[in-house]
Amino acid sequence: MKSPLRPISLALAFALLFSIGVSPQDTAAQSVELLEWDVPWEQSRPRDPYVAPDGRVWFVGQRTHYVAVLDPATGDMKKYDLADGAGPHNLIVADDGMIWYAGNRQAHIGMLDPATGEITQYPMPNPEARDPHTLIFDSKGNIWFTVQGGNFVGRLTMADKSIDLVAVPTERARPYGIVLDENDQPWIALFGTSKLATIDPATMELTEIPLPRDDARPRRIGVTPDQNIWYVDYAAGNLGMYDPDTKAFEEWPMPGGDGSRPYGMATDADGKVWFVETGLEPNRFVGFDPSTETFFSINEVESGGGTIRHMFFNERDNTIWFGADTNTIGRARLLPQADS
Repeated sequence: MKSPLRPISLALAFALLFSIGVSPQDTAAQSVELLEWDVPWEQSRPRDPYVAPDGRVWFVGQRTHYVAVLDPATGDMKKYDLADGAGPHNLIVADDGMIWYAGNRQAHIGMLDPATGEITQYPMPNPEARDPHTLIFDSKGNIWFTVQGGNFVGRLTMADKSIDLVAVPTERARPYGIVLDENDQPWIALFGTSKLATIDPATMELTEIPLPRDDARPRRIGVTPDQNIWYVDYAAGNLGMYDPDTKAFEEWPMPGGDGSRPYGMATDADGKVWFVETGLEPNRFVGFDPSTETFFSINEVESGGGTIRHMFFNERDNTIWFGADTNTIGRARLLPQADS
């Protein structure tokens, strides 16, 4: 197995900042150390890593149908094969160590027991819900998920393993990224249209929220500690924010411009927003500080990235994890903020 790629240099980071007209003073507040591990299973599209309670990092191989785990301390990886054609799209790890994945091409949510390798499948109750997409736990351990092509948002209740599906009223809305606020209320990016959506967990009633521009296409979504909802506009190259209390929107053009194609995103415990500009090669990992409304810490992904589709923030060690189409698993360590 190859060793991890080297971290990006600060000199290169500053050169990038000057090239897009952002001064080092705007970015000195926090720097990022990027590191990537080569995945040994070639062209498998490793993606959507998730840090387990024991510190190991689980991810899926979408193209070659596996779940795998990385030990960051040693670089060792282990693979668990799924059914051929499962097309796992995303996974999350429960507190009891069970691995839950979205069987995107076989219309199920699966549970892998790493101790035995046993896999249990929970099929979608409606055949139209053909492609479970992105999963997230609520505070009770239930799983909320999107169904992109099928046009649903769903919930798997752990107590009885029942699955409830809510149809999105707008046709071909393509529910994509999903996040939960502090009240366990889900918020969804409707990638096929210029809308967000939210669901009342008590009534399962879905509400669509139009964005300010008809040409916007929100793909991933996040929530900051102040409970504002953030999204990346993949089509037009914007970062957007929605305030659920005031119903107001704000948007900021991406540093990389209209063709930046922002995709994978995450929010950290300090309320900063992080995303990757995938329309640029190499991809660029970028931070945004809502308190100053400035972009900062713009770093190239050394492997190139190809496309970085989803990111996971691990509060325990202040890191953000991602998978790249260059067949790597990456870690962005958010370094302590410098005094200004």
